[in-house]
Amino acid sequence: MTLPVAAEADEFKLSNNQRISCSRGLSPGKLTTASCRSYAYLFNARTSEYFRCSVSLAMTRDNKEVINVQSDGGCSKRERIFETDGNYTFDAAETEPPNTNSFFGSGGYAVWASDTGSRKLRGCIIIASGLGNDVSKCIDMTFD
Repeated sequence: MTLPVAAEADEFKLSNNQRISCSRGLSPGKLTTASCRSYAYLFNARTSEYFRCSVSLAMTRDNKEVINVQSDGGCSKRERIFETDGNYTFDAAETEPPNTNSFFGSGGYAVWASDTGSRKLRGCIIIASGLGNDVSKCIDMTFD
């Protein structure tokens, strides 16, 4: 009698390194707008695919009341970090929000993934090119 082999289930993990950035602006007519955006990463520990997720909230008010609140959010799927399935860990970090010295616009983010069963670590940097697509490069770490 043979027992059926259980299919490996996907295991999703949330990154430990969420970030939030906020800004304020003044509009004509003494209106104040405050907006915040936060990013997080959901990682498939088996396949090394991940999702970059964002949530944003913008609030406009005058001196007496909140006039308008807008929110948005969602996740976009990214490519695998490793070519084969395994048992991986993951973390990510966002760059600082744009400033007057920001040449490439909103900047980019860094992704780190490792195999929990072997000494295997890959670091990736993803930068917005300013031309509508991202430039990405991953490097396998060496251990001296």
